[in-house]
Amino acid sequence: MATEASAGMQNLNIQDQAGQQEAPKPTVILVIGMAGSGKTTFLQRLNAHLHEKQLPGYIINLDPAVTKLPYGAHVDIRDTVNYKNVMKQYSLGPNGAILTSLNLFATRFDQVVGLCEKQRDPPLQYIVADTPGQIEIFTWSASGAIVTEAFASTFPTMIAYIIDTPRCLGPQTFMTNMLQACSILYKTRLPVLLVFNKVDVARHESCLDWMADFENFHQALDSEQSYAATLSRSMSLVLEQFYQNMRAVGVSAVTGEGMDDFMAGVTKCAQEYEEQYKPELVKRQQDRSQQEQQRQAAELERLRADRTADGDIAAAAAASMSRGSGKTVLDGRKGAALQRLAEEEEAEGVLD
Repeated sequence: MATEASAGMQNLNIQDQAGQQEAPKPTVILVIGMAGSGKTTFLQRLNAHLHEKQLPGYIINLDPAVTKLPYGAHVDIRDTVNYKNVMKQYSLGPNGAILTSLNLFATRFDQVVGLCEKQRDPPLQYIVADTPGQIEIFTWSASGAIVTEAFASTFPTMIAYIIDTPRCLGPQTFMTNMLQACSILYKTRLPVLLVFNKVDVARHESCLDWMADFENFHQALDSEQSYAATLSRSMSLVLEQFYQNMRAVGVSAVTGEGMDDFMAGVTKCAQEYEEQYKPELVKRQQDRSQQEQQRQAAELERLRADRTADGDIAAAAAASMSRGSGKTVLDGRKGAALQRLAEEEEAEGVLD
């Protein structure tokens, strides 16, 4: 009886371990946006929404210059790097100090990924990372690429690009944000979800209409005849294909409007990652691994060639020294023989 109970407990343990191993990986949401777009407030609302829906989440703050967070972060870059000390120690300005702080933090980011991979009960469903408001510091820096690739190589990862809707009511400002979103898409090669924030102040339907029909966008530009307006017209034609593959939602970080739509968009982006982006990511990793192996093989071959060349040079030098010393010995013997012959002749003369 005891044996059967023990076997049953072992089977339950095996099933529990299998269930833990088969648990889906959490989705990483990288929150990116320009300064003043409401990223931090949106992340506060997202954190509250996850708690309300009882969805286990893990919050990471990557902004070293923020003075106060309206939410509790599980990992905070400020606990590792002191932004003001970096500015003072390296004599940097605000942006340079943010970039340097991110670079320092990125050297230990594998530990952050390890914390996210740790098994929990219940398991994590979402990992949310807040980035600095200086969008170019994270998007186009080496540290930003390290963070993005570290997440994307381990978890389903997507970009939530936060847009200040009241500022996008002008067609040229709207085009600026769309170009920024396009650059993020091509730089990270990850699914991007456009999040029109502050819809409680200004509705985002006009922006969606411009994305769906470029002729309506052109009509909005008819009153302007500047070079920027002409450029915006041309760019709208170029970005038409870009709009077709881009998801967009309207939310309000203050009232919570549109958060369910946002979570639905995150789910679709995670599916898109698995279907389209992950195979490409695996291929890029294999290509990089192959290139690294080829580089190492070339370095090893060059090292062998250098060692062989050094050995040939050493052997030639030793042979040259041997030949030189032998010649000296022969010359010395010849000189000694001549000297003895002269001495003998001189002795015979004296005897005579």
